[in-house]
Amino acid sequence: MQTHDVQINGDLVRKRFVDGKPGGAEREWRALVLLAEHAPGLTPSPVEYGTDLVVMSRIEGTPLFLLPAVPEKELVEAVDRLHSAVPRQVLDQVPQRLWPVERIRDQLLAWAGRWQPKNELADQAVREGVRWLSRWEPGEHGVRPVFGAGDGNTANFLWDGVRVRIVDFEESGRSDRATEIAEMAEHVSCWVHGESELRFELDSAEERRLLECRRLFALMWVFLLKDEGPRNPPGTFMRAVGRALDRLS
Repeated sequence: MQTHDVQINGDLVRKRFVDGKPGGAEREWRALVLLAEHAPGLTPSPVEYGTDLVVMSRIEGTPLFLLPAVPEKELVEAVDRLHSAVPRQVLDQVPQRLWPVERIRDQLLAWAGRWQPKNELADQAVREGVRWLSRWEPGEHGVRPVFGAGDGNTANFLWDGVRVRIVDFEESGRSDRATEIAEMAEHVSCWVHGESELRFELDSAEERRLLECRRLFALMWVFLLKDEGPRNPPGTFMRAVGRALDRLS
């Protein structure tokens, strides 16, 4: 399902939001303006903003999910730069990312309430997930506020042979470092064709929050992939189930 229509005209990209969800263009524009000031060159440059429309510069690069091997060092550098770019006094004024972890937890519990039995392992993952979610309170322990893209899809990270740059900020906003790293680590695009563990510098409290958030996102993919379609290889759903069980154990 497409959430926007993208047209490329020379050095410009016109991205029109067509899914009817409010705020996507505003979040994208806000991110491009902030990062053009605080992390120039990391993202496209903002050119024009209108109703459900963002025009930005075109940047070259190959999406990471198309590469035979991920440039791990450069990817970590790009994510670190994104997270550290926006000064705290500015970040405090930025709205939260579209899906904060509390909202994801509540959504997963709602989905679990409507779960239709699939198979023994999938049903076990949902049961164990519900038990954990019902007692998990994210709180503020281990939270380091950062500007987050809000989307760990490796299609949004472009490699030009020298550096990694980032596109697609329609779900972006104020977040925390452990949540953003967890979302990337558990995103289906990061493990469906192979897997590598990226190493980020985190303190002990952030490491604990990272593990909790990885449980959350791994469980989320069980629900998102339950009606397996042609986009991913056969067996992707059961791989997601196995990952969720591993995280919950």
